[in-house]
Amino acid sequence: MEEESGYTIKDIQVVGGLAAVRKRPAMYIGSTDLRGLHQLVYEVVDNSVDEAMAGFCKNINVIIHKDGKITVIDDGRGIPTEIHPKYNISGVELVLTKLHAGGKFDKKAYKVSGGLHGVGVSVTNALSAIFIIEVKRNGKVYQQQYENGDPLEPLKEIGISEDTGTKVTFLPNKEIFETTDFHFETLSSRLRELAFLNKGLMITIDDERTGKRHEFNYEGGIVEFVEFLNQNKIPIHKTVHFEKEKNGISVEIAMQYNESYTENVFSFANEINTAEGGSHLSGFRTALTRVLNNYAEKRNFEEKLTSDDVREGLTAVVSVKLPEPQFEGQTKAKLGNSDVKGIVDSIVTERLAIFLEENPDIAKLIISKSVNAAVAREAARKAKDLTRRKGALSSHSLPGKLADCQEKDPAKCEIYIVEGDSAGGSAKQGRNKKFQAILPLKGKILNVEKSRLNKILSSEEITTLITAIGCGIGDDFKIENARYHKIIIMTDADVDGAHIRTLLLTFFYRYMKVLIDKGYIYIAQPPLFKVKKGKEEQYVYNEEKLNELLISIGKDGTSIQRYKGLGEMNPSQLWQTTMDPGNRILLRVTLEDAVEADEIFTILMGDQVEPRRKFIEEHAKEVINLDI
Repeated sequence: MEEESGYTIKDIQVVGGLAAVRKRPAMYIGSTDLRGLHQLVYEVVDNSVDEAMAGFCKNINVIIHKDGKITVIDDGRGIPTEIHPKYNISGVELVLTKLHAGGKFDKKAYKVSGGLHGVGVSVTNALSAIFIIEVKRNGKVYQQQYENGDPLEPLKEIGISEDTGTKVTFLPNKEIFETTDFHFETLSSRLRELAFLNKGLMITIDDERTGKRHEFNYEGGIVEFVEFLNQNKIPIHKTVHFEKEKNGISVEIAMQYNESYTENVFSFANEINTAEGGSHLSGFRTALTRVLNNYAEKRNFEEKLTSDDVREGLTAVVSVKLPEPQFEGQTKAKLGNSDVKGIVDSIVTERLAIFLEENPDIAKLIISKSVNAAVAREAARKAKDLTRRKGALSSHSLPGKLADCQEKDPAKCEIYIVEGDSAGGSAKQGRNKKFQAILPLKGKILNVEKSRLNKILSSEEITTLITAIGCGIGDDFKIENARYHKIIIMTDADVDGAHIRTLLLTFFYRYMKVLIDKGYIYIAQPPLFKVKKGKEEQYVYNEEKLNELLISIGKDGTSIQRYKGLGEMNPSQLWQTTMDPGNRILLRVTLEDAVEADEIFTILMGDQVEPRRKFIEEHAKEVINLDI
């Protein structure tokens, strides 16, 4: 049985110890914030996925416990439990205590794997206050416990079982991490991707804190992934799918255009989400542009298509698997292997060209979509040139309605985007002029989900916003030119205010997403109530706190003022409750689940009415502040 499974004690090789991990954790997991915290889970899950990729695991279960622990269970082969001949400790302890120890280095036990750095589960162990592992293998159940990476006892036999697999439970070390509060959505996002990338693998996540549960199981693989991403959009053709292996590198691509104006492409290397792309994505984009241009030229289309043109409305998943990936950084955000670019390029060039020749009707739809994008791009360029000549997109010519701050260091500056002139007036009078700028916008800005860039640039309110922020838009976007590192959306606490906030967030998400990634976008939280009893006044920010307050002070002699708009507060009240850094509440906008964010913006702001109606019906019970 040992030899048949192909993963034995002899497959484990060692390259180092754990002290360095506790000394400099960020070197191994990227950071000690939320991102690093979740990386602990991914390192464990990646081991289970490697078993699935090798054909030995069908189920992975992740559980978030109420006490802050995480459990990951798989039904793979289980880590070898025998004593290693050279190190005289069990294979389990070796993998958990030596930095570069595992069965992934000589390519016998695993041909391809995500956790290629080999630091994986040992890093999770090193950075956990408590770590418990159970292994089912050879008809027995083994267990070992650790504290701060150190074993409390050798691996021991605790029972018998005909099953195989590994169960890991760990509690992150609170002295190392800035937060130890796991986010269900963040973990779900990664697990969903892994299920799409492994046809038939069942992955579940349970949150015992809330009762939430997700099950991910996709027989259609990345074709189903693309169709899932496009489910609330209007696709213009059936999904294109091809896969091929060349020089030991496997390339799989699924792609489908829809009627929207935004690109939604996910790239993976050995099932790691390469959020910053890399050589595989470059190869795909280069080939896509060349193939569509060649096809258009042969059919006498005049427009020369750019990479941006052919990516408008494109949803795609690019997945490569390779024996020796070179990732930039332990968190593997970008693939660096230079040979991958040429391999992906050649495979896409060959297979996409064949597909277009064999499907002329689909080819015509795709080319027409790209040509329309090229025409709109030219119109957008002219609109940009015109607005530049007028000085509207130049940071040297700031909009007249902007009340700028005195501070010149962007890291110390913040801008409030305020709904309407009335609230804008109060904010201008109440602010601290040294570091707070105010930009009042009139009415509701354009819904960018339904508009191309040329139409967006013809909107006065949006060009005002672009100019004030200073980063530019589209090809000209440069994050280093941001004039403020806090961009705060401040709208009324009513339905109109929520709509304006959603329109602004849609604009930032679709055209300035880096601002969200960098953590520059915030939402102000003005109070909903002012509670007065005798001479005492208190501002309350939600209904739950109001009820608590009324229970503790009693309702007799208490007056409650409900604020519907910012304009109902005078400048000093607005400063005190919503703008004073020492007192205000700001919510930072983060992107935990890119797939879910795209879906929600598409549903709320897109052309399809039916998904929006369904979404509103399903979430109606969650509404807190309803204007009647």
